[in-house]
Amino acid sequence: MRFLFLFLFLINFVYSNEPLIKELKNKKPERLLYIGNSYLYYNDSLHNHVRRMLEETYQKKIQTSNYKSVTISGSRLLHHNIAYSLDHNNLGADDPFELVVLQGGSGETNTKKERKIFANEVELMVNKIHDAGAEAALYMIHAYVEPHKDTNPEMIKDIKKMYIEAGNKNNVLVLPVGIAFENAYAKRPDIKLHKYYDGSHPDILGTYLAACVLYSSITNKSPINIKYDYFGKIKLDDKLFLQNIAHKTVEDFFNIKLK
Repeated sequence: MRFLFLFLFLINFVYSNEPLIKELKNKKPERLLYIGNSYLYYNDSLHNHVRRMLEETYQKKIQTSNYKSVTISGSRLLHHNIAYSLDHNNLGADDPFELVVLQGGSGETNTKKERKIFANEVELMVNKIHDAGAEAALYMIHAYVEPHKDTNPEMIKDIKKMYIEAGNKNNVLVLPVGIAFENAYAKRPDIKLHKYYDGSHPDILGTYLAACVLYSSITNKSPINIKYDYFGKIKLDDKLFLQNIAHKTVEDFFNIKLK
């Protein structure tokens, strides 16, 4: 009876709306690998912005040869050869990666069949990442907005459910980027987080917001007061707004207090 109760409890937790994992074991990773598609590489690549924020708080330069992004346009997770990328020698890195961020394709939330494929692929990838001695994290994507033809206010619900369930099942951190986009639009409907011409890809403010979410989720530190503003390209009022949105999103999502 005790085993059955524990089993049912764990099943309910896996399929809950709350993330099971709330922090990384290593909160100061320097050797990162990002796996994804154009959502990552638009706007000078997300990994560059996160790295610059981490360098600011670490007060040291991160060796770029160990900080990599592997992206395929329009890809889903199953399009990536994770075993090849995890071998740091194949990517010209000096040492094995400490953290691998997985970003799925936007189409992977469309149907139950596609969501099942995503779940299976996450499990396979996470197992390989852990076997390689690294931690894994799931990059929760944002939803479409107008003028995308598939814009649907319910899309974010499917995204949240899919990523949180996958994160809980595999005991990995979920990075709540998609929720941060929703929170930003709720406060400032006029802000431009997506490219105006497709309603899918992030504009520079969307990428900056995502970088703030990743920074806080990785370090458990608030992004507020980060000086980095993409070399003056992010206006002060936008920077402060996005930093505050990321701060609140991360605190609420993980039910924690950032330092």
